Parts: sequence; C-alpha cells; structure tokens
Amino acid sequence: MKRILTLVALLAATLQAGAQGWFRQPTPNDTLQSVRVLPDGKVLFQIYAPKARTVAVTGDLPWDKPVVFKEAPNGVWKGVCEGLADGCFRYSFLVDGTKVQDPKAPLSAEQASVFTKGPGYIKDVPHGAVAQRYYWSKNLNQMRRMHVWTPAGYEKSKAKLPVLYLIHGGGDNDASWPGVGAAGWILDNLLAEGKMVPMIVVMPNGTIPVQNEVPPFAQDMVESIIPFIEANYNVYTDAKHRAVAGLSMGGMETMEVAFNNIDMFTHVWVLSSSLMPGLDPAAESERLQVKKNAAKMNKQFKALVFTQGGPTDIAYKNCENTRAQLTKDGLKFEYMENAQEGHSWATWRADLQTLAPTLFK
Repeated sequence: MKRILTLVALLAATLQAGAQGWFRQPTPNDTLQSVRVLPDGKVLFQIYAPKARTVAVTGDLPWDKPVVFKEAPNGVWKGVCEGLADGCFRYSFLVDGTKVQDPKAPLSAEQASVFTKGPGYIKDVPHGAVAQRYYWSKNLNQMRRMHVWTPAGYEKSKAKLPVLYLIHGGGDNDASWPGVGAAGWILDNLLAEGKMVPMIVVMPNGTIPVQNEVPPFAQDMVESIIPFIEANYNVYTDAKHRAVAGLSMGGMETMEVAFNNIDMFTHVWVLSSSLMPGLDPAAESERLQVKKNAAKMNKQFKALVFTQGGPTDIAYKNCENTRAQLTKDGLKFEYMENAQEGHSWATWRADLQTLAPTLFK
C-alpha cells in the first residue's frame, strides 16, 4: 500500500511539473463526489465549475427549500439540500442558467450524444445480446456494473465459450465499448462473416474514483469480475480460453492484470497505451517484475500485442519508450499501427475488428 501511495505521489508531482505524458493536469474534479448524503440526513451537492457565475440544482427536490450554492476557492460549488425522505431522486445542475447533467454521475459517460455518418456498423445479420450485469466487488466493497456481449444463439446453446475481457479508457465506463465503441455490432458482423470463433466479451468498468485506479481495478478483475463471469456463464475457465485487452488507461490496467497474473491469460492486447506516463519506464517495468518473469510470459502468452493509432496518437512516444524498456527486459511482443486515426475510437474499433479474429484459434 505504501508503494502504491508513493507511486501516486510521484505521478502527481511529475504531472504538476509539466513532464511528458498524456494525462491532463489534475483538478479538484478528479476525486470530487458530486452528491453526498451527510450523517444528519442532509444532502450535499457539489460541482466543479471554476468559471461559472451562478450554480443551482433542479429536479425531484423540495421547492420550498431551494438549495443555495457557494463557490469555494478551488472552483467547487457546494449546496446543501434539506428535507428529503429516503428514496431515489432525479436531479440536474443549472450552471449560469443552462441545464447540465452531473458530469460525475456514474452514468455520465453514457450521456454523450453519438451520431453515425455513412453505413455504420449495423447490418442485417444475427445479433447477439448486450446485457448489464451487477456484481459485488470484494476489494472495493461496493456494487459495480459490467456489460456482457453474448453471441447470437447463446441462449439456446450448451457449448462452453472462451472469454475476452475488454476494458475502456480513462473518463469512460463499461457502457463505452458497447456504445461509442460499437463492440456488439462489430462482433456480430465478424461472427456472421465467419471471421471469429464464438466467444463471450466482458466489458467491465475500469473507472474507480481514486487517484490511481489501475491497481485496485486489477484486483477487482481477478477477485470479483472473472469469478462472477465463470460462476454465471457457460465458459471455459482455463488460461488458453481467456484474453484481456484495454485501451489507453485500460491498457495500463491490462498490463497490471496480465503481468501480475501470468497464468490466467494467453492473449493480451495493449491498445494506445504504455507503462504509467510520467514515471520511469525502467522503474515501472521493475515494479511489474517484467525482467524476472519475461521467460515465463514469453512462454505463456500466445499473443502479446501493442497497438497505436499512428504518430498522432497521444500515447505514441510513451508506448515507444515502454516497448524499448520491455524489449530490454527480454519480453517478446507484436506491434502494429492498425489505423492512422490517433488516440480515438476510430483506432480502437479498427483494433477490435483486426484482433478479435485472431483469438482462441
């Protein structure tokens, strides 16, 4: 724990000093809890809006006791609501008179609008199902959600299937891959075209409201997510039928999971990512014991793949440094620039289309 806190402190200091990396400058919004129920039953609303002139809240709240907001020096506006009984309440912020959905709400990543230009990914083929599943996270001590894609015909099939664990990037959640990532439609098409084997694709929530979410998510994956899937779906439970992949922050989480649990996977994809930006790659590689375990990983991983979206990908230089360090430490891997679309969903959708057909064959 002390080591993790030290790494967090180093990362924060490095970012504040303006060192190279692809994380933005930290703000009070990073760890802000927008709605808190206080011990006395009152509800505290908070929103980071440093340039706002006025802030209010609206929704299923008492009209006779309007919430009064005041701005703190760090740009966080705070207001306390009184008189609420227990229950569920709809709310929105009003920032300078404009209705704003809570950017810190668990579902905020799902509120972005998405449009399609051109033919898109939806075709007249058999479609699988994308389900929302809730599970109890042992290490986080909370109920969490994941999305699970099952192929067309799964409900009536008795065949066991392999599993791909597919992780989103920073600022998104488990709805991002099946939403803007179009993962379900891409997988439907690949399966209908006979380009991939039937599998289950689990899209967990890699976002955790702490300074460094990578280690706790990796623990959640091993202790709660994988056991939940293997207890509730008809899947194989051996390494050769288990793959993990992630983009950007999810790529760091992928390495954290796979490098610390080598015996659990045979396919590992790191998309537009690197070892922790702003930290010495040699130190991070040592923390993950790459040199010590390189021979074991080279034997265990049937495919370890790093991808980038071309030189415009904001993770490009960091990934170069990471690959150089991993090579120095004896780790073997593949590298590809599958799409020249930078650090974007266009790149990661292309990655999924290219890499999914290579699994479990």
